[in-house]
Amino acid sequence: MKNPLVLVGLALSLVIAGGISFYASSQPDGFEKSAGEIGFLDTAEDSPLAGSPLAEYGVAGVENERLSGGLAGVIGVASTAAISFGIFYALRRFNKSKS
Repeated sequence: MKNPLVLVGLALSLVIAGGISFYASSQPDGFEKSAGEIGFLDTAEDSPLAGSPLAEYGVAGVENERLSGGLAGVIGVASTAAISFGIFYALRRFNKSKS
């Protein structure tokens, strides 16, 4: 990776997801608040992925809420970065082979 901007962006994303995200508001998001005000919040059903290891912005099995949320954020950033870099690498190789 030759671009320092990419490294700085990745590092900053990891810091925000792993540490600063803990200080985000615990209040309901806009949709949840509106659903409560309008009166259809009680009809909501659990997502099919509600039992997954990263459900509810945390890592299953990690008791410390701060650590659980931070790990979930870091896993999210790392997996998004890995998939993105993989796609960009494949596209670059594909474009080189067409030349």
